[in-house]
Amino acid sequence: MTRAPDPARLLAIYDREVAQFAARTPKSAILSKRAHRVMPDGVPMAWMVGLHRHPALFVTGGQASAFNDVDGNTYVDFNLADLSNTVGYGANAVTRRMSAQAERGMQFLLPGEDAVAVAESLARRTNLPLWQFTISASSANTEVIRIARAFTDHQKIVMFDGKYHGHIDATMASGGAPGANAPAAPEGMGLSPSASADAINVPFNDLAALEAALESGDIALVIAEPALTNCTLVLPDPGFLDAVCQLARKYGALVCLDETHTWQLAFGGFVRAEALSPDFVTLGKGLGSGTPLGAYGMTATLGGFVERHRGLYDSPQRGLAIGGTTFGSALTMSAARAMLEDVATQGAYDRISALGARLADGIDRVIAAHDLPWCAFRYGPRSGFCLTPALPRNYDEAYPSMDLAFSDAFRVFMANRGIWAAIFSAGPQVSFAHLPADIDLYVELAGAFVTDALT
Repeated sequence: MTRAPDPARLLAIYDREVAQFAARTPKSAILSKRAHRVMPDGVPMAWMVGLHRHPALFVTGGQASAFNDVDGNTYVDFNLADLSNTVGYGANAVTRRMSAQAERGMQFLLPGEDAVAVAESLARRTNLPLWQFTISASSANTEVIRIARAFTDHQKIVMFDGKYHGHIDATMASGGAPGANAPAAPEGMGLSPSASADAINVPFNDLAALEAALESGDIALVIAEPALTNCTLVLPDPGFLDAVCQLARKYGALVCLDETHTWQLAFGGFVRAEALSPDFVTLGKGLGSGTPLGAYGMTATLGGFVERHRGLYDSPQRGLAIGGTTFGSALTMSAARAMLEDVATQGAYDRISALGARLADGIDRVIAAHDLPWCAFRYGPRSGFCLTPALPRNYDEAYPSMDLAFSDAFRVFMANRGIWAAIFSAGPQVSFAHLPADIDLYVELAGAFVTDALT
C-alpha cells in the first residue's frame, strides 16, 4: 500500500494555503483586526478560532448549500455550523415561518400551538410521549441529569469515552472507570472537580465495562450518543444500544440517548431506526436550524414525575431545578415546526442519505486510486476520511483519524477552492440543501488534495 502523507509535506501545504487564504480574504483581516479590540481572539466565541485553525473568516450571508464571506468568496458548506444548520442558507421554509412569527412576537413566556405541534411530531418519531424545550442541547442534558438524579435518588452518571454532551460540568469529565486509580477528572479549566467525581466513562461498544460500572447500584443515568460523532464517527455494534437500555434497567439506572448529532443522520434518529426504548432522548442544533434550541423527550412515568415536582413558588418544597426564561420561545418553536413538517421529512432523509452514499463512494475511490490503507466513514448523509484500514469501534480506535496535520492542511486547501470542510473531529455531512454537483465537487477537490499531499 502507498504510504500515508508525510507530516512535513502536510505542513508545507498548510503554510502555502494559509498564505493564499490570507491573500483571498483581506476584508476579513481588516474586520478581524477591529474585532480583536472588543472580543477575545476577535470572535464572538473564542472556540471558533480553535476549530478553524486558520485566519478568521467573516461572513455576509448565503444561499442554499453555500455561504459568502465579506470578500465575495463563496464556500459550499460541508461543516453545517457543526450540524446546527442542516437546512441551508437564505430563504427557505424555516426562515419564512420564523419571519412571520417574528412579526407577531418572538417570546411571550407562554405556549403557542407551534410548541404542541413540535412535541406531537417528536413523540410520533421517537415513541417518547412527553417533551420539554430548552435553549440548547447542553441545557437539555443538564435537565435530564437533574431529573434522573431526583427520580433514582442516585448521583453518578455513566458515559462513553469520546462522547460529547455539551459544555457542562457534569459531562465534561474523563476517566473514572471501575478499577481506575482515581475518579474522573475535569476535561478543561474552570470545571468543578466535585462534579466530575460523579462521572464514570467506559469504552463504547463494551458491554462488560458498562455492566461493571452499573454493578455498584448507585448510577442515576447512562447517557450515550447512539453513535460517537465528535471523534469522527464510531457506529454501535449490532444490538449494542438495546443492550445498554436493558443493562441499565437491570441495575435501576435510567438511559438517555443524546441524539443532538445523530438526529441529523436518520429520520427519527437512531431511536426510531433501531426501535430503541430509552427513558430520555435529547435533541438540539439542527432541530432549530441554527436557532438556540434544545429539547428532551421522556416516558410517561418520568413526565408524571416532572409534573409532581415542578413546584418553585407554589409549594413549600422546592421542585426540580429545570426551566429558563427563553426556553420554548415562540420563535424557536416556529423554526422547529418548519424543520419537522417542511424540511426533515422521510423523503428528504432518503435523498440526503443517497447523496451521503455518493460522497462516501467518492472518498473510497480517492483512497483506492492512491492505494492508501484507509477507508470512508459512512452512515446516511455522514462520511469522511478514516485514516485506518478498519472502521473504529471505540474512541481509541477513532483517535488516529483526528489527525490535526491532515485536517489543518485539508481544510484550508478546500476553503481556497470553494469548499468549507468539516472540523477535524467530524464530517463531512450532506445537508438538506446540497445537490449532486456539490458532492462531486467535494470529491474532486479531496482527490486533488490527496494527490498533492502524496507528491
